[in-house]
Amino acid sequence: MSEDLLLAPLLESYFRRRLTKQRNATPATVASYRDALRMLILFAAARLRKKPAALALEELDRDLVLAFLDELEEKRNNSVTTRNARLAAIRSFFHHVAAADPASFGVAQRVLTIPIKRTHIEVTYHLTKAEVDTLIAAPDPKTPRGRRDRAFLLFLARTGARVSEATGVNANDLQLERPHPQVLLRGKGRRDRVVPIAKDLARALTSLLSERGIAHHEPRPIFVGARNERLTRFGATHIVRRAATEAVPTKPALADKPISPHIFRHSLAMKLLQSGVDLLTIQAWLGHAQVATTHRYATADVEMMRNGLEKAGIEGNYGARFRPTDAVLQLLNSI
Repeated sequence: MSEDLLLAPLLESYFRRRLTKQRNATPATVASYRDALRMLILFAAARLRKKPAALALEELDRDLVLAFLDELEEKRNNSVTTRNARLAAIRSFFHHVAAADPASFGVAQRVLTIPIKRTHIEVTYHLTKAEVDTLIAAPDPKTPRGRRDRAFLLFLARTGARVSEATGVNANDLQLERPHPQVLLRGKGRRDRVVPIAKDLARALTSLLSERGIAHHEPRPIFVGARNERLTRFGATHIVRRAATEAVPTKPALADKPISPHIFRHSLAMKLLQSGVDLLTIQAWLGHAQVATTHRYATADVEMMRNGLEKAGIEGNYGARFRPTDAVLQLLNSI
């Protein structure tokens, strides 16, 4: 194999040119793909008893990649969705390999034949309006932390933002002075969108900005942690789980639901659907790339099905069911 086929040059050209320049991939995508390839290379190095920098491209063959994917599921207990995400990163790299060096086409093509694994479609959990209200009311409004937590929970519930979108919002993304307030959300895949802000959320955000001494035009984060730095995904999840713990005595049913920041997104989508908002509008609101993603809410709403059953006059009485010194790893860490 020629020197050009060493892993380091291929990895560098993949991340520096293909992903960043040619595909204009977001930082989140670059980080996700980097982590997947690092994991594969570490797995191969351990399996072949070599240093990562000594690995040849042809050693990352189909059988090794399949063994890596099996380890993700069987030993790391990764979900099929996570397994497929890692495979997507590997496939993307080998598409680049095939194009960058035709001599590698055979190796790359065999890896590219590995199929995406079918996933089980799980129930889309959502909260009732009363459950959402109970969670929002759980933090203590007499403390700065409690007021921040309430505002953050309101933001999730009223905008349907992904946790990365909510934690990424700056003061200058808000337009609270308008007759109809709105916020700019910076979504996945550079799909930015503007969504409306409800009156109670507008009041909470105005109060929070005033309390923190932030002007509306400043590019400063709205939601911060204890060190006055932008709230992290971990911090956001902690806020939601803390609120859930405090709310369970009032709403015991919350103990049986997978409470996370994302459940507010599901809950808003279901509420919009139940209120008669069409799927294309909900798709635009949530920032889904495809309406098929939004469609799952339509298929998940048992209450709407029940209402349809009643309107049709049909009665049913029947029962029902994770510090490299290696050159290749240093390269990946620098990306």
